[in-house]
Amino acid sequence: MKLFSFAIFLISFLSFSQNDIDTELDSINTIQDYKEYVDSGKNIDGKLVTFNKEKHKTTLANDLFKLSKGGKKVVESNYKTVYYKIIDKSGVVHNRVSCIFFDGSKMPLENINAQRALIIKKYKEGFNFKTLAKYYSMDLNAQKGGDLGWFPNGVMHPEFEQSIKAHNVDDIFTLDIPEKGWYYVILKTHKPQTIEELTVLKFSKSKT
Repeated sequence: MKLFSFAIFLISFLSFSQNDIDTELDSINTIQDYKEYVDSGKNIDGKLVTFNKEKHKTTLANDLFKLSKGGKKVVESNYKTVYYKIIDKSGVVHNRVSCIFFDGSKMPLENINAQRALIIKKYKEGFNFKTLAKYYSMDLNAQKGGDLGWFPNGVMHPEFEQSIKAHNVDDIFTLDIPEKGWYYVILKTHKPQTIEELTVLKFSKSKT
């Protein structure tokens, strides 16, 4: 009899927990709703995450992209249950270039300009830009051959983004941002592309 009573209690507790999570998910439909939820200090482990269709190729990401705005998905593991809800689904314009960076605090401008002229000359003679970036670039992106990947408008320095918009695909050009000490050789590798992005509400609940 005690075992039966415990089972009834456990089922009731789990149902309450599920309903509690469902209520929280249903109450959040916009980013502003989420901000107000956080400000209220409610003690449930929730956060907003962004999925990009070009960057995220997992099974979970593919499943989420199939959902409409407001759609939900639950993922169970041995230790926790994770709840996902689509808060926003939109196309975001992204750009993509490769660049070689020079640090003005570590190299005189005269040397930077000489190096940049040599790089452009070598590129026009047929040298691979990726190889040139790995050899010359003074930032960690050199390891990727200078490729910045897809990035949305507004994340780079305004002058950097303006220079990209002013050039065509396959153009190679220089950019100076002297107040920052940043000097570039930039190769525009792709046209702007609208990439689907999801803003997803993620709740995690431990099973212990």
